[in-house]
Amino acid sequence: MSTMRNSVMLMGRPGADPEMRNLNNNQKIARFRLAVTEGRKNANQEWVNDTQWFNIVAWGKTADRVERNVKKGLQIAIEGSLRNNEWTDDKGKRHTSTEVWLNDLLMMDKVKD
Repeated sequence: MSTMRNSVMLMGRPGADPEMRNLNNNQKIARFRLAVTEGRKNANQEWVNDTQWFNIVAWGKTADRVERNVKKGLQIAIEGSLRNNEWTDDKGKRHTSTEVWLNDLLMMDKVKD
């Protein structure tokens, strides 16, 4: 392996419509949470669904695309990279979070008017 790559691909459904913001430099940002559900057998050999939630962030023209197309419940496929955030709150407690920065988006369902 000659190069390392930070890449993630997910298919799921947004839990809500994207939250859109315009930053001071006129750059647009879109944020939403994506639910990815996988079926698996538990210890009793019964099928159960396991849902994981991912924080998705899109910038610029990709955020414009998200705003036009991504709606709560529509199935989408995404490709992006993982970004870790660390900060200390005003009480001195350290926090961490992981986001997926969106590079590409594929609509699996048609956008409803």
